Amino acid sequence: MPFYHTLGNIPHKRHTIFKNGEDRFYYEQLFGTVGFDGMSTLLYHTHRPTQVKAILSATDVTPKVAIEKNLRCMRLTGFNVVPEDDHLKARKTLLFNSDVSMILAAPKALKVDYFYKNADCDELIFIHKGSGRLRSMVGTLEFKYGDYLVIPRGMIYTLEFDSADNRHLVLESHHPLYTPKRYRNWFGQMLESSPFCERDIRRPKDLETHDEKGDFRVLVKKQNVIHEFIYATHPFDVVGWDGYNYPYALSIHDFEPITGRVHQPPPVHQTFETPAFVVCSFCPRLYDYHPQAVPAPYNHSNIDSDEILYYVDGDFMSRNDIDAGDITLHVAGIPHGPQPGAMERSIGKTRTDELAVMLDTFKPLMVTEEAMKIDDGKYWKSWLE
Repeated sequence: MPFYHTLGNIPHKRHTIFKNGEDRFYYEQLFGTVGFDGMSTLLYHTHRPTQVKAILSATDVTPKVAIEKNLRCMRLTGFNVVPEDDHLKARKTLLFNSDVSMILAAPKALKVDYFYKNADCDELIFIHKGSGRLRSMVGTLEFKYGDYLVIPRGMIYTLEFDSADNRHLVLESHHPLYTPKRYRNWFGQMLESSPFCERDIRRPKDLETHDEKGDFRVLVKKQNVIHEFIYATHPFDVVGWDGYNYPYALSIHDFEPITGRVHQPPPVHQTFETPAFVVCSFCPRLYDYHPQAVPAPYNHSNIDSDEILYYVDGDFMSRNDIDAGDITLHVAGIPHGPQPGAMERSIGKTRTDELAVMLDTFKPLMVTEEAMKIDDGKYWKSWLE
């Protein structure tokens, strides 16, 4: 995150004695990324955060590859992913490479009896359906339809839902997720030309501090294995913290699209970046206003990246027969563009109400067995006239 935040009580100076009155120490923990060089937060715990009573089961959740080397464009019917109670077991990996996994989930249970930590990846959760709370060791984030939740790796959290009707797009990234560099000045502040700014970003609030000993179940994901730990104290025992490394929320509805006289390329919709992939938000906007503009995107060659679109809502102008929750994969090496009739239909239109999330990766994606269950099998032929 590009700006500082703090909650609760912290000492005047870092790495100094901090007590509750005279008789009890608080325990400092550096929660950082990229060694000691990236974003970091200093946490102050009621109990030592290192106390583990037991290590129990280990469950391998490595995705099962159906197609390792894919050169076929695909359409996946996302809402055909079957709902499950547990918000972790509900996650179905569809596409992945060594940098990122694309996952769909439809959790039903309002809450679970464990806490979760992803020790490998930053997580980006897009809320397509449902609302609730992300409770973490640094506070609570309320979420609803259209929210991106950015969760740094190593953060202990749990999700609670207001109803059983939930649909999520989840990206697990082996690289830290940042706002695009070109949107920030040399101090890290968002520029006036950025399509969103710090005011749009919601930070944690309502810090929970539990002074409890007992048996607290924490599931930790590492190298595609979920390990079951029993902590000796409640993981939400932080009395205060400050820094730059914390979960935050950004609504896709607060993204202000950049438009022009002629069609703008996809990078104007960029919302997050890593060295290995980018995430873009296609939002309702005015169409191009040159008198001879063609609003539909031009055909283009996917030479450097696999392009994946997750359709959220509205009428996506470049596609035929696309529903909410669908995913299209346009693979590197094969050009793609508007489907027959889409370009012609777009001429003269003044606006679009489309809402979609795009993932562009710089390494090819493998297709999983879960993806094959919801593949329509014929999308690659949809450009034939």
